[in-house]
Amino acid sequence: MPRIFSSLIMIVFNCTALFAQTTNRLAPGAPGLDAHWPTAAKQGFGTANTLRSKVWFTLADGVMTEIYYPTLDVPNVQTLQLIVVGSAVATEMDDTTHRVEILDPHALTFRQINTARNRNYTITKTYVTDPLRSTMLIDIQFDSRTAENVYVYYDPSLNNSGMHDSAWTDGDALLAVDGDKASALMSSSGFAYEDEFIRDTLKPQERSKALDISNGYLGTSDGLTELQRNWNRTSFTSYARATNGNVVQVAALRGFQGSSGIKPHCTLALGFGKTPGVALLNARASLAEGFEAIRREYESGWHAYVATLPTVEPKYQHQFNMAAVVLKALEDKTYRGAFIASPSIPWGGGPNANEATISGYHAIWSRDLYEVATALYAMGDRAAANRALNYLFNVQQERDGSFPQNTWVDGRPIGGGVQMDEIAFPLILAYQLGRTDRNTWLKHIKRAADFIVHHGPATGQDRWEEKSGYSPATIAAEIAGLVCAAHIAGLHGDKQSARAYLNAADNWARNVERWTATTNGKFGDGNYYLRISENDNPNDGAKIEINSGGGVYDEREIVDAGFLELVRLGIKTADDPLIVKSLGIVDGMIKVDTPAGAAWYRYNHDAYGEQTDGKPYDGRNGKGRLWTLLTGERGEYELAFGQKAEARKRVDAMLAFANDGMMIPEQVWDQSKSPGPTFHFGSGTGSATPLTWSMAQFIRLAINIRAGRNLETPRIVATRYLKISGNKS
Repeated sequence: MPRIFSSLIMIVFNCTALFAQTTNRLAPGAPGLDAHWPTAAKQGFGTANTLRSKVWFTLADGVMTEIYYPTLDVPNVQTLQLIVVGSAVATEMDDTTHRVEILDPHALTFRQINTARNRNYTITKTYVTDPLRSTMLIDIQFDSRTAENVYVYYDPSLNNSGMHDSAWTDGDALLAVDGDKASALMSSSGFAYEDEFIRDTLKPQERSKALDISNGYLGTSDGLTELQRNWNRTSFTSYARATNGNVVQVAALRGFQGSSGIKPHCTLALGFGKTPGVALLNARASLAEGFEAIRREYESGWHAYVATLPTVEPKYQHQFNMAAVVLKALEDKTYRGAFIASPSIPWGGGPNANEATISGYHAIWSRDLYEVATALYAMGDRAAANRALNYLFNVQQERDGSFPQNTWVDGRPIGGGVQMDEIAFPLILAYQLGRTDRNTWLKHIKRAADFIVHHGPATGQDRWEEKSGYSPATIAAEIAGLVCAAHIAGLHGDKQSARAYLNAADNWARNVERWTATTNGKFGDGNYYLRISENDNPNDGAKIEINSGGGVYDEREIVDAGFLELVRLGIKTADDPLIVKSLGIVDGMIKVDTPAGAAWYRYNHDAYGEQTDGKPYDGRNGKGRLWTLLTGERGEYELAFGQKAEARKRVDAMLAFANDGMMIPEQVWDQSKSPGPTFHFGSGTGSATPLTWSMAQFIRLAINIRAGRNLETPRIVATRYLKISGNKS
């Protein structure tokens, strides 16, 4: 045997033995560092417009963030991004500049383009989901001027928790599992081997041992940590598996190693299922069908939905369509009618994401669901609006007629607060949708209306979910809800209930000013609506403690614009003197003119927002920022006042508040001074983006401007209190 051939055999034998030694063992460093949910400032969100594909994706900071599966309240991913190793170890999130493109104006097809800060390479990634399977597809193009090695970095957080995942390599796939949630990551190009010559000498069943893959624990033995310890890879250790911890999977992309100028390309498939086997089948099937074929199916499904949408003023149409498809996509596919508040966890949701206890905003609030349903109804999607009401009545409503503060999508309560507006809004929605059948009346409407009469008008929590007492916004919803319920009671001959509801509603309408507007306040002439009064005396100077460490104040010092609900719901006229006077106080106290347009705080001294130095809200030291939906509410008030031009300014501002992915945030930064590069005056913060309520408010205002009136104002209420003819409300 020639000596050189003998030497090659020995090299293969020794290297194969080394792989067995280094890869057939459990990764050290369990369970890894704490998990943390990524930023809530999403620039992209999507899913297929089918019920078969139960995956939803989010995009932020140039990478893929949470993926939800199989319901919209179960995130399963922290991040998926690329690592580029050349003269240093770089990640997309930290070492590139990012931009987002919307590839199809009628679909949720997003592209991220990330360019190295030294301009050496550009990564282009396009995202869709498979309409027939629970698979996420990412089409990747890598364009480099220098020789680089490229790895995929996948941090699963299955079953809404960062810990308790187990991960391993199976052939050409990376598998992970936690309970009945599993994922499988594959590449159309395959994953690279530590030595391509060795690959050809191995049997198929042995090849996974030689793949340049690591299943490790975050911060202790994961592949990125290994690469950063020695960027030239001489000590990169591949671990076969990691169990019961915060696992991370890293794999080299085949064809992306050490070459420049050839623009390597591949498609990543991330499949999900109840078991690793099902997840793997989904990933393989999606790769076999091919990215372009699946993209055509994906976009076709959204095109069909957009074709049903109404037209609004041309300058708003693109954003209108995006808001509409986002609302549609935010409905759960198992629990129909469950539209979550946002596919995000604001500011990461707490000190860590180790356990499956954090709901963030991927939960259902009756209030938010009403806002969504009225937008759906306004844009002609009556079926979806009715599904929302079905969910409210059949899934969320308690036996006593009340509604929980919020729930998981299957109806399990989360918060324990009693918010009376959340009990009233379903009654208004039932009236607006014509849901007046006897079963709905007896089983749902009567129970909720009785609860309001017996427990109102004071609320356990206001619409900001913080304080108890007499809130003008809550009382407005209660009045409107009772009037709508009385109408439905009358249809079924229940005169006693109808009389009781109207008596309560009329009494509360007569007294709402006395209960919630001070006459000896600190501002103006002393007469204006408060945010909330602890009891039925707004002049007694009761102390109010602002949540999240915002301080303690005389309740007469705290104002918001919640009283505008009295106008929107048809109880007060837009030119009511106290409404107009109170607006002057509000604008002097909590209005900010941003480069995008006027915006308002929830109330003065609010503490729910980033800290002064820009650090995330921590529950103690925050400062409330400007809420985009309040700009929309002001526009609806101005439309009721006949100020259509002013209302247009508000929808223009909401248009400008949206980010590059056309996602409208919960909050925008409130000052020209920025504590960091991520904060821009009038642009979104680390709060929830997209916020479903904000997107719904944009839709509603754009349609209402076209109609010349607020379509969601219940006619029966306006007729009773504003004495207007029925065909004008």
